[in-house]
Amino acid sequence: MLVGSHSVNLFQARKPSFRNYTSPLNPLTRTLSSCSYSASVSSCFPIKASAATTSTSKTELTLANLDKLLPKPAPPQPPQLYPQPDQKKKGSTENKAKGFLEGLSLAKLWPQVKAVAEEMSPRHLKTLRRLLSKTAEYSPRNNLGSRWREYHGSNNWAGLLDPLDENLRREVVRYGEFIQAAYQSFHSNPAMSVEETQMPRNVALPDRSYKVTKSLYATSAIGLPDWVDDVAPDLGWMTQRSSWIGYVAVCDDRREIARMGRRDIVIALRGTSTCLEWAENMRAQLIQMPPTEEEGGEEAQAKVECGFQSLFKTPGAHVPSLSQSVVEEIKRLKELYKGEQLSITVTGHSLGAAIALLVGDELKTCDKDMPPVAVFSFGGPRVGNRGFANRMEAKNVKVLRIVNSQDLITRVPGIFVGEGVLEEKIKNSKLADLLDEKMPLAYSHVGTELRVDTKMSPYLKPNADVACCHDLEAYLHLVDGFLASNCPFRQNAKRSLVRLLQDQGSNVKKLYISKANNLSSLKLEREGLMASCLPSPS
Repeated sequence: MLVGSHSVNLFQARKPSFRNYTSPLNPLTRTLSSCSYSASVSSCFPIKASAATTSTSKTELTLANLDKLLPKPAPPQPPQLYPQPDQKKKGSTENKAKGFLEGLSLAKLWPQVKAVAEEMSPRHLKTLRRLLSKTAEYSPRNNLGSRWREYHGSNNWAGLLDPLDENLRREVVRYGEFIQAAYQSFHSNPAMSVEETQMPRNVALPDRSYKVTKSLYATSAIGLPDWVDDVAPDLGWMTQRSSWIGYVAVCDDRREIARMGRRDIVIALRGTSTCLEWAENMRAQLIQMPPTEEEGGEEAQAKVECGFQSLFKTPGAHVPSLSQSVVEEIKRLKELYKGEQLSITVTGHSLGAAIALLVGDELKTCDKDMPPVAVFSFGGPRVGNRGFANRMEAKNVKVLRIVNSQDLITRVPGIFVGEGVLEEKIKNSKLADLLDEKMPLAYSHVGTELRVDTKMSPYLKPNADVACCHDLEAYLHLVDGFLASNCPFRQNAKRSLVRLLQDQGSNVKKLYISKANNLSSLKLEREGLMASCLPSPS
C-alpha cells in the first residue's frame, strides 16, 4: 500500500522509551514529564491547544473541589500504654482511683516495702549465707590482760554497755554457751542415779580450755504424793526431787589463762526443766534470809523468793544441797590454785539466773577472802527485795543482767512497779520503804542491766511468742548483733543462725526460712547438728 508524502510524518517510527508516565488528571503527581507527554500527544494528534488547556484546567478545578469536600484521614497516633477513659466517665474514674490510692496508705507501706527490699538485697543474702554456713566460727578473742577486772565488773561495766564493747560481747556470749552445754548435758540424760552422783558428769564444753570438776544438783522441798507414780509412771525424771542442774569448770589452758589475765572458775546453771522445779517457781512469797554478823540496817531486812531458796538450800537423799556443793568445791579449787590470780564467774538462764544470785551471795558470805565474784544472768526473774539488792551490793557481788525487753519472765515474780529508770527512781525514794513495809511481794532487780530487744533482729518476727523471747539461743543471737541502743543490728555478726532456725523456726521470718532452705550451704544432717543442738525447754 502506498502512503502519501504528507502522511509520512504522521506515522514516523519513534524510539522505545521506558519512562514512567503518570496520569495527567492527578494534580498531586503532575510533573514536567506529564506536561511533556501532553505536548507530545498534541503534536501527534490534531487536537487544538486551547481545548487541551481548557480540559486540564477543569480537571484540576474538579479535583480541588473534591479535595475540599472529602474528609481527610486523621494522622496515625502512637500506641498508648493505658487506654484513656471516656469523657463521660472521666470524673467518676478519677475519684475511684484517688480513693483507691488513699486506701493503700502508701506512706505507711513504703517503709515496709523498702525494708523488705533491703533485706532481700544481694548484700543481705550474702550475709545470710555466711551466717548459715560458718557454724563453727567464733569471733577472735583479744588479750584482756590487765583489763580483765574491768570486763569482770569491777566498775559495774561503766562505759562498756552502750555502745557494747566488742570484748565484753564475746565474753557474754561465751558464758552463755556454758549454759547451753548444761542444757544439752541434762537433756541427754535427765534421770539421776546414785552411782552418777559420785563422779562429775561428762559435759561437752564449748571451750576446750576448761574442764569440769564438779556436778551440781538441786533438790525441791516439795514432794509429790506416791499415787502420782502409779497414775503416771512414764513421767520418771520429771517428778524426781533431785536433778542435775549444772556444773563447776575451771580454766586449765595456759594460753587461755594468759589471754584472760587470770584463771577463771565458771559455775553454769540451767533453767527450769522438771515439774517440781516449776512448782518451786510458783512459791513467790518472800522469806527472810539469815543475817550475817556484819549486816545491819537494810541489809538485815534482805528477803528472797521461797521457791528459789528452797532449791538452793534443800539437801537430797543422795546428794548434798546445791549451796553446800558449790561452797565446798570453790574452797577446794581455791586451795588447789593457791597463789594464782583467780576469778569466779556464775552464769545462768531463767531459773539458773535466779539461783546464780544466791550462789554469789553465798560465796561472799562464807569467805571474806573469796576471789572476785561476777554473775552473768540471762533472762533472770526477780529474786528478792530491795534489802537483798543492797546486801549484794555491800558484799561487792557484781551482777550483769542481760534482759530482753519482750521477755515477760524478767518482770516476775512480784508486783510490777516499773522497769529501768523508773525502778531506779523508786528504789532511791521513800516510796521504796513504804512498798517494803506494806507490800509482801515488793521485789527488786539486782545489778547492772544490758537491755536487748527481739524487734531489733532482722531475722526474728517482731511479734515473736513468749518462748522465743525467753529462749537462750535468741538471747545470744541478740547480744551478738547488739551495737548500741540507738543502732540497728550489726551487719558483721558472727554467730551462726543454724541453731536459731532449729529452735525457733516458727518465730523466724518466713522470708528467711524459704531462703535458708534454698541455700545449699545449709546441710544440718550432714554436719551432725541435729544431734548436737538440743532445744532449750525454757
